[in-house]
Amino acid sequence: MRTTLLSQKLLPFAAALLVAVTFSSCTDETIVYRDRAPFNPPPDAASGFLGYYDATARQTTCGNCHAEKQATWVETKHANAAHTLDINDHAQDFCYSCHTVTSNGNPATAPAGWDVVKDSVYRDVQCESCHGPGLEHIEGVGQGNITLRPLASVQGVGRAVCGDCHSGDHHPFLDQWELSRHAIANSRGNNSSCAPCHGSRGRLAAWDTDANYVELGTSDILPVATCAVCHDPHGSTNEHMLRRSPGTTDPEQNLCMGCHLRRVEPGPSSSRGNQPHGVQGGVLLGYAGWRPPGFVYDTARIYGSHATEANPNLCAGCHVYRFTATDQATGDFEFESVGHQFQATPCVDANGAPTGERDCEYTAEARNWGACVASGCHNSEAVAANAWVSSKASLEALADVLWNDLNHNEDIDPFPTDGGMLPRILLNAPGDLNPRDETISAADGAEFNVRTCGVGLEEHEDGSYGAHNKFLCQALLAQSATYLRTIYGFLPAPPAELQSVMDMWATGVPTGEKGQPIIKREPRPVLNHE
Repeated sequence: MRTTLLSQKLLPFAAALLVAVTFSSCTDETIVYRDRAPFNPPPDAASGFLGYYDATARQTTCGNCHAEKQATWVETKHANAAHTLDINDHAQDFCYSCHTVTSNGNPATAPAGWDVVKDSVYRDVQCESCHGPGLEHIEGVGQGNITLRPLASVQGVGRAVCGDCHSGDHHPFLDQWELSRHAIANSRGNNSSCAPCHGSRGRLAAWDTDANYVELGTSDILPVATCAVCHDPHGSTNEHMLRRSPGTTDPEQNLCMGCHLRRVEPGPSSSRGNQPHGVQGGVLLGYAGWRPPGFVYDTARIYGSHATEANPNLCAGCHVYRFTATDQATGDFEFESVGHQFQATPCVDANGAPTGERDCEYTAEARNWGACVASGCHNSEAVAANAWVSSKASLEALADVLWNDLNHNEDIDPFPTDGGMLPRILLNAPGDLNPRDETISAADGAEFNVRTCGVGLEEHEDGSYGAHNKFLCQALLAQSATYLRTIYGFLPAPPAELQSVMDMWATGVPTGEKGQPIIKREPRPVLNHE
């Protein structure tokens, strides 16, 4: 019978009741109380790994005191890791090193735990798999003298902690994470205003978690997001032990939008100018950007796009797409991609394996478009690739009407150094394009929109080339240009081929395909984080 939570807390300190019954002419019954040791002798004494206190109940020794952690951990896949191998016909003996308590995952270097003594107490991925051997710590507790606090490490030694097991051909989580921008470490992680998104410590603090690890409190520059930033090693109510859900449309609770939804509209007297910052979530959900007076939009499209019921995991639905490749002739396993490069359309080699590159061609052959097809939104990878190319071209053309950065310096220069409406306004009415005053002018708003949806115009742009929400960006760019022409008589008419697009958004568009709404959810307000 599984031990209750209360008894888990009291177990190591409860007295064990021993009843000695002596049978003689007169029965003499004596009750003796003896302290119960808070742990069992470790089968691999040399390593100091304790493992389970009760293997049948999956009660860890650490969990005798850390009952809350035990209660959440026991519901995770880690707590059933060994059993998954037991029922797997293809499991090899060496697989158990990652499905049991061993030196994997912690600073211990010599073989330990299950790799030395194949005892049931070392089955599954337990506390010590990340925190290291607990014998010294728990002996100190028993003596009222805590000599060691075995905190887990964010980075570990070499590829330790999560990466010791979650790497390689079958589980290349670390391998792909190292190729992502989440693995970048820079000084902004130690800046108080940037830390919540540019440093592991800052993100955990922003979520008000009780996470504690070796590097906490040090001045080390850590990666933007290590494994434990998104995943709670002790378990959570979300899939894959995620700290937040990636599928909620509540910006304050969405896992990815904790960072990818920061500055979604221009603000007065801003040191950042008319520049977006981490605007992706606002674009996806249809809230980002400056709305010109009389802004006309198609609700079903603006609040739909890739945030429809067909993509319930929102950001993760495209950016954490998993796929496995097998040899077409033999059916043998070749490789698995776990989506931890966080690229929606990763560049691939001739065999279809992700390469880690970012600047390959946007074709069905050069990239994997499987996430687009898996949702049912696109019939084939070729169709998805063609839709992306078409969307990118239309947005670039609309953006050029507002601002064509001819010298590629990401600054709006007066016409004719740069082309488009905003450079002409800067030439003829320079005071109207001033992001640092108290007024958000139409020119300021148009600049924010073009920096959000344009291509290569801003470091913190949406960056999806329209994939996040083509309809929102088309409406923002087209109607910004139309409205500017009502104010400034010196602005030229846009090219004829774009006028029809601008007119469409000025007069309204049908609701969804064949008059049917794309989605039915209600929009939520977005908090504009600086």
